[in-house]
Amino acid sequence: QVQLVESGGGSVQAGGSLRLSCAVSAYTDSNVYVYMGWFRQAPGKVREGVAAIASDGTIKYGDSVKGRFTISKDSAKNTLYLQMNSLKPEDTAMYYCATGLAAFRFWVTLARNAYKYWGQGTQVTVSS
Repeated sequence: QVQLVESGGGSVQAGGSLRLSCAVSAYTDSNVYVYMGWFRQAPGKVREGVAAIASDGTIKYGDSVKGRFTISKDSAKNTLYLQMNSLKPEDTAMYYCATGLAAFRFWVTLARNAYKYWGQGTQVTVSS
């Protein structure tokens, strides 16, 4: 069972920055391609994909965060990051990291149904 633990959430004023981290327990099978992503869910809204990164580093961003958020990973530390800059009140949500397995090293998606393992989430609140 893969476990994911998010950290780094908090409260910040609009225009500020936060960096989220997600510690991932290692897959026991090294012969797999792993993609990882960040999602968020605001109260009463559908969980949406924010950013995702493939095994080979290919990246996708949701339209609402392009140019403001940066996803990265440290494979040696099994840790996923999300640097969030120029935060807006509409970025307020619970943020989740997730991971899944792919057949190709370049494959990545923001579709939440493609992810198998999820963390418990970390809250981000942006005030105006």
